[in-house]
Amino acid sequence: MQAARTGGAASGAGASPPPQERSIIDDMPQVMGDDGEFHAPEQVVDLSDTPYEAWLALGFFWILGGVVFYQFFTRYVMNDSAAWTEEIARYLLIAVVFTGATIGVAKNNHIQVDFFYRYMPTAMGRVLATAVDVIRTAFFAAAVVLTVLMMLKLGTNSRMTMVDLPMNWVYGVCMVGFALMTIRSVMVTRRHWQRGYTVLERPMTEMTDN
Repeated sequence: MQAARTGGAASGAGASPPPQERSIIDDMPQVMGDDGEFHAPEQVVDLSDTPYEAWLALGFFWILGGVVFYQFFTRYVMNDSAAWTEEIARYLLIAVVFTGATIGVAKNNHIQVDFFYRYMPTAMGRVLATAVDVIRTAFFAAAVVLTVLMMLKLGTNSRMTMVDLPMNWVYGVCMVGFALMTIRSVMVTRRHWQRGYTVLERPMTEMTDN
């Protein structure tokens, strides 16, 4: 009898959550209505703050998806794979990466280390954060110059392997990506200077915060 009561108490404890957990669940928004159907509230999609580079990256992404689908279709349906699709898909992926990286610069959400800023004096953190902004901008600007120099060195002699197109088209997209990242980095630096702090100093903030 004692074992039965213990087992019943254990099963009862497992069946009903603690009072605190029940209150948290009850406070959550209800998805299922009294009519037994799910009601998901519609949210307005706002794309007004989407960077222009995001649309460019999206365009490259859709072209990449079309090329990959064509490669899949010719290989597994027609049993005659188009050889050029693998190379072009690789170059389109490069285009997506370099244009998409600009979005991270515009939103200032690339990987960052803010651990040491928590323990250093405020003035020191301000100086180092400003130095990070300047060095980042200088790096992107230097990458633009180096890419242009490499394109001039290659000239029109370097061609793609499967498609008779100049390789400078690929490096040109990389150069444009670096140029856009440089412009966005300057804008981020200016924004940080205006409001007097960066995300390194206040990790919980965003670019839209004052």
